[in-house]
Parts: sequence; structure tokens; C-alpha cells
Amino acid sequence: MSEVTSDADAVALQPRISERGAATRSSLLAAAREVFISKGFAEAGVTDVVARAEASVGSLYHHFSGKADLYLTLWEEFQARQTQRTKEAARAARTAGEADPMGVFVRAARAYLDGCLEERELAALFLRGDGPPGFDVIMRDRLRQWAQRNAALFEDDRALVVVITGALAAAVSEVVRTGDPRLADDVLAIIGGIRPAASATGHSSG
Repeated sequence: MSEVTSDADAVALQPRISERGAATRSSLLAAAREVFISKGFAEAGVTDVVARAEASVGSLYHHFSGKADLYLTLWEEFQARQTQRTKEAARAARTAGEADPMGVFVRAARAYLDGCLEERELAALFLRGDGPPGFDVIMRDRLRQWAQRNAALFEDDRALVVVITGALAAAVSEVVRTGDPRLADDVLAIIGGIRPAASATGHSSG
């Protein structure tokens, strides 16, 4: 009977242990965010993070492989939130009857820029160029993937995708640097007026 009780207690205890582990992981990420923002990635240390989180070095290495893993996890989670924001904005635009691909793109881009403004300190951290080795490659790959999704939206018009991808990347950098939502409005108004080269050529020749 005692063995049955012991098994039942173990089962009941497991969720509490999992919740505690999740809370510790969340606390470490929050601490890493604050430390990286205030000190920069290169100057930050694992000891700074665990001290801010009031955790142990062992608990950090239980959840993460080290400082770079903390940084990359913050990046991936930020990107996941940004992806969710843009998807919801694009879906809302289509639901509202927006049929122009550029109109859908602008709504999604606005959501992305709003996310950058909402989490400006974190966005600025990733734009500093002070990240773990290879992070610049990760950012370029992510931009390439994003451009490929845009290509599908614009029926594989590569030139148009290059133009709007470059314009929005520059806009992200400046909006994060200045924190100015009006700049985001102005940039998106200009981007929204961009049309494929074939359309422009056809219009001028007509």
C-alpha cells in the first residue's frame, strides 16, 4: 500500500517540478535579457545572469548550454512573437477585404515595426552587432527566408522583393534607433506605393 501511495505522490509531484523548472528557465531568460541590454553580449557573464535571476550556475546549465544559448533563445522567442504579429495582421487585412498583395504586406510590416517599438530595447540588442559568433549569419538567413515568403506573396517578382525587403530592413534599423512611430508610418506609406517594374514600364509606355 505504501508503494502505491509513493507512486501516486511521485505523479502528483511531477507537474510541480516541471512548473518550477519552467519558472526557473523563464527567470533566467528575463535576467539574461536585462544583462545583455545593459552590458552587451560580449561584456555579460553567466555569473551576471544567475546573480540577477537569483539562481545557481548549475540551474542555468541545466536549461541552457551557456551564454550564447541564452542570447539565441531570446532571439528565437522574439522572432516567434514577431511572426505571430505579422501573420495575425496579414490575416486581418485579408479578412477585411484587402486583395492587393502590397496592402497585405504593408499591414504585416506595420505589425512587425510595432513589435520592434513595443520591444525596442530587445530589438536594439539584436541590431547592435554584438552577438555570439555566427549570429550575423543567422540574421541573414532569417532575412532570406522572409524574402522568400514575400516572393510568394508577390508572385515571385524578385526585383520587387529585393526592393521592399531592403527598404523594410533599413526601416527596422532606423525605427528601432529613433523609437519614432511616425517614421514607421512615413516609410510604409512610401513602400506601399512601390509597384513591380513591369507595371511601371507598362504605365510609362502607355
